[in-house]
Amino acid sequence: MILRKLTGPAVTAAVLCMTLAAADAFDESKYPNLKGQWVRARFPGVTGQPSYDPTKRQGLEQQAPLKPEFLAVLEANIKDQAEGGQRGDPTYTCISPGMPRVMNPYGAMEIVITPETTHILLEHIHDSRRIFTDGRGWPKDYLEPTFVGYSLGTWIDTDGDGRYDTLEVETRYLRGPRSFDAAGIPLHPDNQTVIKERIHWNKNDPDTLTDEITTIDNVLTRPWTVTKKYVREQVERPDWYEDVCTEGNGHVSIAGQNYFLSGDGMLMPAKKGQAPPDLRYFKQTQK
Repeated sequence: MILRKLTGPAVTAAVLCMTLAAADAFDESKYPNLKGQWVRARFPGVTGQPSYDPTKRQGLEQQAPLKPEFLAVLEANIKDQAEGGQRGDPTYTCISPGMPRVMNPYGAMEIVITPETTHILLEHIHDSRRIFTDGRGWPKDYLEPTFVGYSLGTWIDTDGDGRYDTLEVETRYLRGPRSFDAAGIPLHPDNQTVIKERIHWNKNDPDTLTDEITTIDNVLTRPWTVTKKYVREQVERPDWYEDVCTEGNGHVSIAGQNYFLSGDGMLMPAKKGQAPPDLRYFKQTQK
């Protein structure tokens, strides 16, 4: 009976010791100081919505290495958008941009490093990421794909000074629809995308962060690599905002067609000459 009574406290003490040992094993000084609020860097002459290659404007100016049939898709998307449509940009209905587009980012970004996971927290819609750095492999069983995918990462010390400066990441198990940018540079609907990143912290310029992203996708003739740059906001206690895309969003998708809500709340066409939606389940106004 006495032994039985001691079992519970003994187990609790053992678990506590293991927890403390794990905490001691995480030496924060070995990791880069990424605390604070990060935003995407701006490049001269690049205006409009964020582009995949941040040094060039979105759309055709990106010179994406697209296969001919997918270049035709991009051109059709651009034409439709010029006429008032939203073809090629699934985010108009407020779904996540998905990877790799979430790494633009649209809002502020926070990076939280823990012993087993590096979290990239983004204010925009549902874009936050978990990068597992605990040495696990790819799941052997079925894994539900997501817009941001499943990411495995490894911290490395590239200059041998005893402090990590680079996070190498690979992301798979993605779902769609996704595009590289708002202009509609497409990603393949088979969602077999593989994304490799080198997120690098410059010790000599600690308020700058780069992300070299290589996307491997069946719309491309070759892997497409770009480097994104982020800067740390120089504020001691940054403000964090909530971005609820559905609030004030006037876009309405019906049977794959985009319509718009007018200021008085009435459904209106988004493009000139656009046919109205099918109203077969509504009582028709008698003439």
